[in-house]
Amino acid sequence: MITAYKVNGGRTGTLLDQTVKRELVSIVGDSYVRDDTEALLTHSYDATAMYQAMPDGVVYPGNREEVAAVMKVLNRNRIPIVGRGSGSNLSAGTVPVEGGVVMVLTRMNQLLEVDEDNLTATFQPGLITKSLHQAVEARNLFYPPDPGSMVISTLGGNIAECAGGLRGLKYGTTKDYVIGLEAVLPSGETLKTGGKLTKDVAGYDLTKLLVGSEGTLAMITEATVKLLPYPESRLVMTAYYPDIYAAARSVSRIIASRIIPSSLEFLDNATIRVVENFAHLGLPTDMEAILLIEQDGPESIVARDIERMATICREEHAAEVIVADSVERGEELMTARRSALSALARLKPTTILEDATVPRSQIAPMVQQVNLIAEKYGLDICTFGHAGDGNLHPTCMTDARDKEEIERVELAFSDIFAAAIDLGGTITGEHGVGLAKAPYLEWKVGKSGIDVMKGIKKAFDPHNVMNPGKLFAKETRRRVVIDTWEQPKTDPQ
Repeated sequence: MITAYKVNGGRTGTLLDQTVKRELVSIVGDSYVRDDTEALLTHSYDATAMYQAMPDGVVYPGNREEVAAVMKVLNRNRIPIVGRGSGSNLSAGTVPVEGGVVMVLTRMNQLLEVDEDNLTATFQPGLITKSLHQAVEARNLFYPPDPGSMVISTLGGNIAECAGGLRGLKYGTTKDYVIGLEAVLPSGETLKTGGKLTKDVAGYDLTKLLVGSEGTLAMITEATVKLLPYPESRLVMTAYYPDIYAAARSVSRIIASRIIPSSLEFLDNATIRVVENFAHLGLPTDMEAILLIEQDGPESIVARDIERMATICREEHAAEVIVADSVERGEELMTARRSALSALARLKPTTILEDATVPRSQIAPMVQQVNLIAEKYGLDICTFGHAGDGNLHPTCMTDARDKEEIERVELAFSDIFAAAIDLGGTITGEHGVGLAKAPYLEWKVGKSGIDVMKGIKKAFDPHNVMNPGKLFAKETRRRVVIDTWEQPKTDPQ
């Protein structure tokens, strides 16, 4: 999961071959090809701590035709191509670990169409996620995927990583909304998949294949997503617990009661204290856990569901249950949850956030195992996340300059991934594999899964120029049997 701070990855970081550079300039213009130190350095890292590698150049195409022409040149010269939007991903997915050219798609940022007859939106990959939300909501429509980075992340990046968000429990993730794509293959050919159709089973589902492919197969240049009617009303409630297991039981009981809230978020005590210090919302810092729950839909149903969930939380011995007295207060609480990472990042120079995911019935055991692992390695690890879908974010505050501590952090997260898999979970729920978790992918999918994925990669990208070094590690991490700490017992009653 962690690598030493690297400047040049697997290449020397030399400047672009001048012949290649001239070809690129002839396609996109002199202003949109850069190989100066400033440009190379600013595109050598993304939001993932501890990873950096210098590219050989940066190119900023303005349309699909330019993307295709650039891809032809780079593929012909066997130069790695790394697609990039805002660089907000948390898996080192846009770090140019093998050098090459970073293709930045932020100039292609147009919302091309909102089709109210078919309830779809079509846009270019550089459009900011929040901009799409605002545009469709102005028409009383709804695009549910809401990653924590939505104010800065691009939709092309969301698609490449199959981003999730707080509303994933009820509404699903990015893959559930992308219904059509336009993408450029490494050869420069254009591939069009899907469309505005509700039903389409013509051949393999290439749309779903490209969603979450992390830029390793093709470069997305346009996307069509389905929209929903905007919910009639929303309510937010908070439940405070002195016992983390009581919070976990509440989550299980809510879902078992056939109530699917739009968001069901979890914060442990360490996160509560940090968020309160950051946002000053009056959160009780003596509680072991908080559930932050939102429901949306018809007003009468929302009111009924909130009442039923409040009753469940009280029956599971929540110390206090509070329903937000206004939409503004509800927004304030949800914004505070979205600020958890920013709040934690203030504590130490380096913040490493993961997204181990387990069945929601295993949330309490998983949190306990994270706490035990943190204690075992002497680390500060806070846990928050999407309790409703089992997607937890263990977050370690550390310092990249402390090599000994970083080694302990690496071991700790290796144990956390192993614990998640042992509880029926996965190494990543919404952040992707990228470079950071490539050594652990085989733990989840097995050797046969790796072989199938490599075969798909070869069919799309025979020369391995598309974001090389991602997904497939040079060497799978050895799975160590964890025997130094106890498996949590059944939830205490």
